Amino acid sequence: HLLLFLLFVGPFNCFASYSRATELFYSLNEGLPAGVLIGSLARDLRLPIPGGQHLAASQPPLSFTLASRGLGGQYVQLDNRSGELHTSAVEIDREALCVESSEATVFEGTDAVSSPSSESCLLLLDVLVLPQEYFRLVKVKIAIRDVNDNAPRFPVPHICLSVPENAPVNTRLAIEHPALDPDVGTNGVQTYRLRDNYGVFTLDVEENESGERTPYLIVMGALDRETREEYVTVIIAEDGGTPPLVGSATLTIGVSDINDNCPQFSDSQLNVTLYGNSSLGTHVATVHAVDTDLGSNAQVTYSYSQKVPQSSRDLFCLDESTGTITLSSKVDGDTPRLHRLIVLGNGPGCIPAVITVLVTVIKVMMRPPEVVPRFIANEVEGVVYLKELEPINTPIAFFTIKDPDEKYKVNCYLDGDGPFRLSPYKPYNNEYLLETTKPLDYETQQLYEISVVAWNSEGFHVNKIIKVQVLDDNDNSPVFSQQLIELSIEENNVPNAFLTKLHATDADSGERGQVSYFLGPDAPSYFSLDKTTGVLTVSTQLDREEKEKYRYTVKAVDSGFPPRESIATVTITVLDKNDNSPRFINKDFSFFVPENFPGFGEIGVISVTDADAGKNGWVALSVLNGSDIFVIDTGKGVLRAKVSLDREQQSSYILWIEAVDGGDPALSSTAKITVLLLDINDNPPLVLFPQSNMSYLLVLPSTLPGSPITEVYAVDKDTGMNAVIAYSIIGRRGPRPESFRIDPKTGNITLEESLMRNDYGLYRLLVKVSDHGYPEPLHSTVMVNLFVNDTVSNESYIESLLRKEPDISIEEKQPQISIEPTHKKMESASCMPTLVALSVISLGSIALVTGMSIYICLSKGKKHHRADENLEVQIPLNGRINLHMLEKKPVEISNI
Repeated sequence: HLLLFLLFVGPFNCFASYSRATELFYSLNEGLPAGVLIGSLARDLRLPIPGGQHLAASQPPLSFTLASRGLGGQYVQLDNRSGELHTSAVEIDREALCVESSEATVFEGTDAVSSPSSESCLLLLDVLVLPQEYFRLVKVKIAIRDVNDNAPRFPVPHICLSVPENAPVNTRLAIEHPALDPDVGTNGVQTYRLRDNYGVFTLDVEENESGERTPYLIVMGALDRETREEYVTVIIAEDGGTPPLVGSATLTIGVSDINDNCPQFSDSQLNVTLYGNSSLGTHVATVHAVDTDLGSNAQVTYSYSQKVPQSSRDLFCLDESTGTITLSSKVDGDTPRLHRLIVLGNGPGCIPAVITVLVTVIKVMMRPPEVVPRFIANEVEGVVYLKELEPINTPIAFFTIKDPDEKYKVNCYLDGDGPFRLSPYKPYNNEYLLETTKPLDYETQQLYEISVVAWNSEGFHVNKIIKVQVLDDNDNSPVFSQQLIELSIEENNVPNAFLTKLHATDADSGERGQVSYFLGPDAPSYFSLDKTTGVLTVSTQLDREEKEKYRYTVKAVDSGFPPRESIATVTITVLDKNDNSPRFINKDFSFFVPENFPGFGEIGVISVTDADAGKNGWVALSVLNGSDIFVIDTGKGVLRAKVSLDREQQSSYILWIEAVDGGDPALSSTAKITVLLLDINDNPPLVLFPQSNMSYLLVLPSTLPGSPITEVYAVDKDTGMNAVIAYSIIGRRGPRPESFRIDPKTGNITLEESLMRNDYGLYRLLVKVSDHGYPEPLHSTVMVNLFVNDTVSNESYIESLLRKEPDISIEEKQPQISIEPTHKKMESASCMPTLVALSVISLGSIALVTGMSIYICLSKGKKHHRADENLEVQIPLNGRINLHMLEKKPVEISNI
C-alpha cells in the first residue's frame, strides 16, 4: 500500500523518480523516423545497468519484454538487454492513432490516472522485467505531441448562403460548414478570411466553450437583388502552425428577393381601331406590365377599372393573366363608336399601374365578298398536298366568288409566289380554277402559301389563304462528296484499320433520303464498309510488296422505291515501310579468278534486291572483312580487288558482304563470298638439289650399272599441270657422258654402263627442269658434276675444272612424260562454259598439289632411310677411302 501511495503522489516526468516505480511516462512528437530514443527503462527504473559496475558477474542479466504487442507495440522497438525504447519503422500519426485507439486512453487497474485532456494522445505499453530477482510489471505511457502536419479542410468544396436583399447592416449569418483540422491546439483552425469581400461583407469567428471556432458572415453594406443577385468569393481557413497551413472553399452568397418593386406599364395609353364587321374572338389589344421582382413577387394580374362601363366590359373581354383584350360580342348599330378601357396592373402589396386602351369602332354597313373553295387535290384542314413532279396544269381547286348584296361587281386575283395560276373557268361566271404552271420540286421548296383575294367595287376585299405542301418523291440519287476517293495507308497496318468515312447526300426526304453504303463487286473481300455509317476499314494487314495499289467501286443506295444509287471509285495506295531486309540472290557466292588479275579488275557481280520502295529499297554494299584488299561498287554490285592477287601467297579469300538499305531504322543482311584464285604458270621450277652448279659428287669406278648415283630435286609453286615437273639432260661433257641417264619423272640419275679405266674423270650434266604449264612451260637448269675416280686426291684441281666454262652442246630433245591431261587435250575439249572449266581445273590443281606434297614427303623419307642404311659407304670428297674395304655391291653415292 505504501508503494501504491508513493506512485500516486510522486511527480511524473521524463524519468522515474523512484527505483521501484512501476509506471513511466514519456512524450515525443508524432512523425519521427525510426530509431529515435524514447527512454531507457533500466535507467529510469534505477535498475542495475547491463555491463555496469552495479551488476555482479554472478547475477543473471536483465531482460525486458513487452507483455503484449497490441496497438502501441507496432510503433516502438524495445531492446531486451538494455531496456532502451526507440521508435520503430512505423511512423506515428497522432491523428490516426487517437482515432483508431480511442480506448487506449482509458486505463484499468488500481494504478489508473485521471483521464487525459481532449488534446492528449497516449500509447500504453506493458513491460515485463526479468529475472525473478527484479521481476515487475511496468506500465509505460507515451504521450504523442501534435505537430502541424494537416492543413484545414472544408467538408464541402462549395458553400452557399442566402441573404435577403433588405438585410440590415451587421446582419450575422453562420457558415454551416466550418473547416476541419485534425491537428489540435494552436495547430488547429485559428482564423478565417475572404479573398474578395466586395466591400459589403466581412467575417467574424466565434469560439464556444469546447474551443470550436465557427465563422460568421457579416453584412457591411446595403444589398439590392435587382442590381446584383449573387456574389462569388473564396473563404480561406488558416491554422496557427509555423508556418501556417490554409484550406479554402468557394463561397456563393445569393441575394434573395423581397417585394420591393411594383408593376409598371411602358406606355400610359394604347390606341386601337376595330372594324364593325369583325368576327367574335378578334384580337383587339394586349397590355403588359413589368415587375422586376422574382417569383410570386413579380406576378401581375390585369383588371378593368371601376370607371369602365358595363357595356364596354361586355363587348371586350380582358384576360386577367395575359392582359389580352378580345371581341366578345357582335358589333351592331347601337354599339358606341369610342370605348375607353382603363386597365389596372395589380401586384401583391402594390398600388396598381394604369393604362388606357382607346378602341375606335368603324361601323361597316355592307357585307364583304365571299370566297367558296372546292378542292380537287387532296386537302386536309386547309392544306393541299401535291406530289413533286406533277405535270404542268395540275388542277388544285375551284373557287366560287359571291357578292352577298348582289349589287356589286367582284374581282378575283391570286396573291403570293409560286408556280400557280388562278384563271376564270369558262363558260361559268364567278368560277375560278387554281392550277400549277410548272412541275413542283420538293428539294427547291416544300411549302407554298398563296392567297385568293376577292374585292368589290366599293373597295372591300377578303382573303382566302391556301397552303400547298409538296410531297417528296424519290427523284434524286445519292451524291458522293467525291467521285474519286484517293486514300493511303502504311503497310503492316493493324487489323480493322480505319481508312475513311464515305459521305453521300440525297436531297430527298424521309426514307428516300436515307443512304446505305455497299462495296462494289470488284472490292477485295478483306475490305469492309459499314452499311449505315459509311466507315471503310481493312480487316487484314496490307503488304505493299504483295500489292501496292487497290482500285474498286463503292455504291450509295437510297431507301426509295425503286431505290436509286450512285457509284464512286476508291483508290488506296499502300505506303512502304522498311519491313524487308536486302536479299542476296544467293547466300554464298563463289568467284574463280586467275591469279595476277589486274588491280580493280571486275571479279564478279553480287546481285542484291530489296522489295521495299524509295529510300527503303536503296541498298548500299560494303565489305566487312578484307576491305584493305577488296572493294565493292555499291551501284553495280561489282566486286574488285585493289591489288593484284598472287595465288602462291594465298589461294582463296572468304569475304562477308553486308547490304544495308536506306530505311530508318535501316535493315541489313550479309552474304558469304568465296574468291578462288586459279593458278597461272608464273613460277619456273625451283631446283632444291643440287644446291649449286659448283658442287660435285665422287662416283667410284666399281659402281654397278643401274645403280642410282644422285638425283635432281625441284619444286614448283604453281598447281596442277603448271606444277608437274619433267627432268631431262640437255647437255653432257665427260669421257663417256652417255653412261648416265636421268629419270624424267623422278629426277634420279643412274649409271647405265660399267665404268672402265678410261672412263675416269669429271662428268658435267646440264639438267633441264621444266614444268607443263599453259600456255608456255617454264624451266630451270642446273649443272650436275660427277667425278669418277677411286678417291679425291686433289680437290683444288677439281674445283679449277668446275670454274671453267663447260663446252656443252645443248640437246633440244624434250623430255617425254606421259601426263594427262595435256594442254592439247584441253584445247580439243568440247566448248564448255568458262566457269565450269575453271572449276574443274581448280579442283584438279588442288588434287595434284596434294599428291605432289605426299610424294615429296615419301621421297624424302626414303632418301633419309637409305642414307641411314648405307651410312658406312658414304664417301666425302675430302676423305681418304680404302677401296679394298668396300664390298662389291651397288651402293648409293651421297652428295658432297
